[in-house]
Amino acid sequence: MSGSTSSPQDLRIGAHVEQTDPVGEALARDSTLVQFFLGDPQSYKGPEIRYAGGADALRTAAEDAGVELYVHAPYIINVATTNNRIRIPSRKLLQQHMDAAASIGAKGLIVHGGHVNADDDPEKGFDNWRKAIDATDLKIPLLIENTAGGGNAMARQAERIGRVFEAVAKADGADMVGFCLDTCHAHAGGIALDSAVERLLSLTGRIDLVHANDSRDAFDSGADRHTNFGEGQVDPDAFVEVIRSAGAPVIAETPGGPERHKADFEWLRSRL
Repeated sequence: MSGSTSSPQDLRIGAHVEQTDPVGEALARDSTLVQFFLGDPQSYKGPEIRYAGGADALRTAAEDAGVELYVHAPYIINVATTNNRIRIPSRKLLQQHMDAAASIGAKGLIVHGGHVNADDDPEKGFDNWRKAIDATDLKIPLLIENTAGGGNAMARQAERIGRVFEAVAKADGADMVGFCLDTCHAHAGGIALDSAVERLLSLTGRIDLVHANDSRDAFDSGADRHTNFGEGQVDPDAFVEVIRSAGAPVIAETPGGPERHKADFEWLRSRL
């Protein structure tokens, strides 16, 4: 669902949590959804499921508790690059995490848009996204996330995000590709939040998940540094309006444990 309106009652919000016991982390936050990594986000080693009992046990525990799981793919994945030594392992790693996320019953796998080299034509990056979707067996939705920095990023500026989705639309499996809107990344990347939802919906056709984060840095700074709701440089009214108008599930990737996250949730609910 995307582009509808959220009220405080139907706001579905969770947090990015430690991966050993995601269901317990959700319950500690009085939440019905969580996001986590499967293994090391900076490693090509491949996913690992750290939950006691493995994939089947985690899937069953989440279903029994009514908790929806989202998996964030490793940061190092860059399927857009023209560098074969990065692109080819990135595609392999993306498929591995797709398979692992599907095995635990995850609702989506979130991946960053990646970038091309300074002297590359961005068109190559868009086409590499098409090729990557063609080459990947998408068992659950793959949600491409906008990013904060980099002059050659595929998903920092709104226009380029639109170009990624234009390219992906030509691939087999395009219907399984969605969009994750990160508020800190949009702010730091130069996308005005007061019009972000309308603009990005027009370019991607969908918003499947919102990463709700305040930003420690200024608009268009290119800096990806999250902070808790209302404590950074994101305009609070615009931030709340993104959540309201996106109408998608929300994951807070803010500092702190359960109590700090519950305070973030309450801050948001009180303003919706």
